[in-house]
Amino acid sequence: MAAKIKKGDKVVILAGRDKGKTGEVVQVMPKEERALVRGVNLVKRHQRQTGAQEAGIISKEAPLHLSNLAYADPKDGKPTRVGFKTLDDGRKVRFAKRSGDLIDG
Repeated sequence: MAAKIKKGDKVVILAGRDKGKTGEVVQVMPKEERALVRGVNLVKRHQRQTGAQEAGIISKEAPLHLSNLAYADPKDGKPTRVGFKTLDDGRKVRFAKRSGDLIDG
């Protein structure tokens, strides 16, 4: 199955404590069906001191399940579903079902 959400996409969070927030996808983990979104779902991590990093409590993003993310429509930023269509030149592209706008290309 082709990926509906990819790295660099703007997404809206649909569920959880960050519901309604938007952010950019930093990493997608297809095997676990999860994604990291910049600035969303922050958790505190107690960090042991290493040669490169000092000890302390740091905030970092935790992965979210893909079912809790929706692509942000390019027109109005609201959540939309993603569809696929083949263009006349044979390219397979994603499009926003809400507005019909092409996502890639």
